[in-house]
Order: sequence, then structure tokens, then C-alpha cells
Amino acid sequence: KGGNRLKIILRNAANVIGGLKDTHLSNFFRRILNKSDRATAISATARKLGVIIYNMITKKEPYKPPTDYLFLDEKRKQGLVKQIRKHIHKFDLTPEDLGLKST
Repeated sequence: KGGNRLKIILRNAANVIGGLKDTHLSNFFRRILNKSDRATAISATARKLGVIIYNMITKKEPYKPPTDYLFLDEKRKQGLVKQIRKHIHKFDLTPEDLGLKST
């Protein structure tokens, strides 16, 4: 029953976050704002804020904002490395099987 009140509070907080300078969430807000309008940026930031609060409550851990962002090509490289490691583990390959020197 309190969903509307919570939505209003999160959207107001997201609107305030949009006016802040150089924080994780304000940078997120500006990235969304560059792609679309202010209402969409407020909604996206409110959702992100809600997910952060939910995770803090359920996991009982303080919020640790990311300090730096990876560029898209770095994310792709990390994803490929993760897939390769998974396949190596799945097929029980050794460095010798891959043609690498064992050290």
C-alpha cells in the first residue's frame, strides 16, 4: 500500500541527486540525461537508488559506490576472459594443453 509514497520519495531524492556534483549517482543521472529527457533520468536514478537501498537492507552491508568506470571495450575484454576461464575449467585444460609454458 505504501508504494506510491516510496516512489515519490525515491523520485524526489533522484531529482536532488541530479543537482549534485561529482558523485557516483549524479554521474549516472547525467549519463542517462545525455541520452534522454529529465523524467527518464529521474526514473532510472530512482530505480537505481531503490535497488541500492534494498540491497543494503537485505545484505546488511554499507553501500560502496564504484570508484571508477570501465569503458565498454574493457568490459568486453573482461567478459571474454571470464568466458575463456570458464571453458578452461570446464574442459580441465592445463597450460601445456594450450601451448603455454608452465611456470
